[in-house]
Amino acid sequence: MLISLTACERETYTSWNCQSAGEAKIPMVLRKAQMEFQGTQLKYCGSLGNQSFFDPACSNQTEQSSTAFSPKTGLLIQQGKEYQCVAL
Repeated sequence: MLISLTACERETYTSWNCQSAGEAKIPMVLRKAQMEFQGTQLKYCGSLGNQSFFDPACSNQTEQSSTAFSPKTGLLIQQGKEYQCVAL
């Protein structure tokens, strides 16, 4: 009798609620090396200090990515607009 065991890898992700002044909460998800925010999938481009950088198409200049996120403070900056995020 041959028995096959398959391990199911559990996908790990973190959900956040982000809010800018006077706006409704916007969900954000960090999953593996991607961020999902406002209907856009962003690739992880790298980190400098406490900030992680995300962009649809990463370049050699990490700090010029469209989105910067600091998990410690919850501050997300996308194209110059600041959002405060709280982990769920």
